[in-house]
Amino acid sequence: MSATPLHDIWEASASQPFLPSIGKSAQFTVGFTLLSIAVLLTGLFGLNNTLKNLPLYGLPASLAFGFGAVYVICAVGVYV
Repeated sequence: MSATPLHDIWEASASQPFLPSIGKSAQFTVGFTLLSIAVLLTGLFGLNNTLKNLPLYGLPASLAFGFGAVYVICAVGVYV
């Protein structure tokens, strides 16, 4: 039985462990910072609620909340 290409890739990558760009010890700090930025930007968007402020405050706030929530969830041990 011959090896499949996927199996060859699996075997070749065995000597290269995955290293995340943000380590486990920094995930909570990064997540909390992103959530704080999201709250600040959401408040600014709520005070200046116009369509022109959507890309300035709304989009960065939603991205910061999304990534911050995932980092905090992973930092406390709940994997998504």
